[in-house]
Amino acid sequence: MKRVLSVASESVPLLKTGGLADVVGALPGALAAVGWQMRVLMPAYRALRPLIAGWAEVFAEEDLFGGPGRVYAGEVAGVAMLLLDAPHLYDREGGPYNAAGGDWPDNAQRFAALSWIGARIAREGLADGWRPQVLHAHDWQAGFAPAYLAFGGARVVGTVITIHNIAFQGWAEAGLLRQLRLPAHEFHPGSLEYYGGLSSLKAALVTADKITTVSPSYAAELMRPEFGMGLEGVIVARAADVQGILNGVDETVWSPEVEPRPYSARRMKGKAASRAVLCAEFGLEVPGPLAIVVSRMTDQKGIDLLPEVLPEFIRGGGGLVMLGSGDPALEAAMLALVARFPGRVAVRIGYDEALSHRMFAGGDAVLVPSRFEPCGLTQMYGLRYGTVPVVAAVGGLADTVIHANPAALAADVATGLTFQPTDAPAFAEALRRLLALHRDPALWARVQKHAMAQPVGWQTSAAAYAKLYESVLRA
Repeated sequence: MKRVLSVASESVPLLKTGGLADVVGALPGALAAVGWQMRVLMPAYRALRPLIAGWAEVFAEEDLFGGPGRVYAGEVAGVAMLLLDAPHLYDREGGPYNAAGGDWPDNAQRFAALSWIGARIAREGLADGWRPQVLHAHDWQAGFAPAYLAFGGARVVGTVITIHNIAFQGWAEAGLLRQLRLPAHEFHPGSLEYYGGLSSLKAALVTADKITTVSPSYAAELMRPEFGMGLEGVIVARAADVQGILNGVDETVWSPEVEPRPYSARRMKGKAASRAVLCAEFGLEVPGPLAIVVSRMTDQKGIDLLPEVLPEFIRGGGGLVMLGSGDPALEAAMLALVARFPGRVAVRIGYDEALSHRMFAGGDAVLVPSRFEPCGLTQMYGLRYGTVPVVAAVGGLADTVIHANPAALAADVATGLTFQPTDAPAFAEALRRLLALHRDPALWARVQKHAMAQPVGWQTSAAAYAKLYESVLRA
């Protein structure tokens, strides 16, 4: 099998703060089916250090940005992992990127170290004889890896950078250039310089062989100022090397057939039972569609629109269960809706994986009003579970949901509802359509059935990644 090293800051099942971890954890299994062996390199954060006790040391560096670093190889839930143990960088209380007081002040060095080790492994191989033919970097945390390879002499492996969310760019002060082991002569607008400083994501965009994003629509959006967030010019310059490849979901984990009250497109009784259990759990009585939201509470996700549009939806018979956390003001606004509409709205602050499964199994619709969404997995879970997606027509949301307009309904292909622009009037109209659709049981059942028939797994995407890797292989 051909070999690829995936460099990322998080991966399921070890650590997850967002969809990045789902993708990184799912790719190895998906790629194995198409002839590629992938190992995932990520930091050994404090909670992960006990894992390495029984693992083999396969790489070492004595001076890794202020202390020694060791790489240990092992397997977790079928994923071949390489954990970078550098206690001076990763053995800390708090999250992978921040503590209670904010971002770690040395994040530039912490993730430059991850990139540096990834580049060295790509160039030199591991003690067990494994050496990749392709390095696949994910987001800003691994962005310097392609740069270190490009500036380190002969390009011995192909390189790919995937942008999961361009809003996070890995900015650092220009004065760190030498400390981050980057060549001074590359500090200019055509290379490393970024608005007077450094951006690890930009470094990858100008040095990697290929650039991918997590949906075709997001790839196109990133070339426009309103989505590119300052990097649109760099991406336009590399347009011939940019490709959008949709994420997939793990269909063995996200499957209505394996939930406590299983169901399928042919036998939907389990969904009705799941709905009843979910309503009972939160003390809800909802005569119309029960919508769910599983999301970070941020303006990017359009959560600020919910307090404005939900009252009309609730008066029309709808209800809502929300799971998430984020902006304290948005949390407070959503909790105020609970007080205003008892028995129709429930909100759980935080994240609970098991509850999210119960919500997708029991919900009638899932709301995703994002202002931008590189790919989105939530709407895919909705499709898989027959929980009809109501989404803003941006990024991967637009690529995965077929709007139930008259033509799509007549052709019997509709899978959900989309709206644009991402504002309250358009969102409110989509919710009116949702209420009307739900009032027609036969039509509702057809949309659910077509939603559940949509391919949301990794097969197509894995084949696309394999073809991309082949295109960057060195002779």
